[in-house]
Amino acid sequence: MAIRNGFKVYVDVGAVFSDEGELLPQYLIWEDGTRYDIDMVKSIERCASRRAGGAGILYNCRINGQYMRLFFEENNRWFVEAKRSS
Repeated sequence: MAIRNGFKVYVDVGAVFSDEGELLPQYLIWEDGTRYDIDMVKSIERCASRRAGGAGILYNCRINGQYMRLFFEENNRWFVEAKRSS
């Protein structure tokens, strides 16, 4: 279940390891329980989130034609950056 912490939205992620040992996310479960399949992982890099704070591995993913930044933190939790509410 997704949990908000500041501008982080912690999400459940289903992931697999490739035959080369790379961790690849396959889908995520959003706050309302909706499952979103990840169409493509465009890039993977070690990075910090300037918007939400924290650091880890950044997966630039495409979900339903939209790109989003999915992070895997060093504490083994996944989060996406939430947008500020007006």
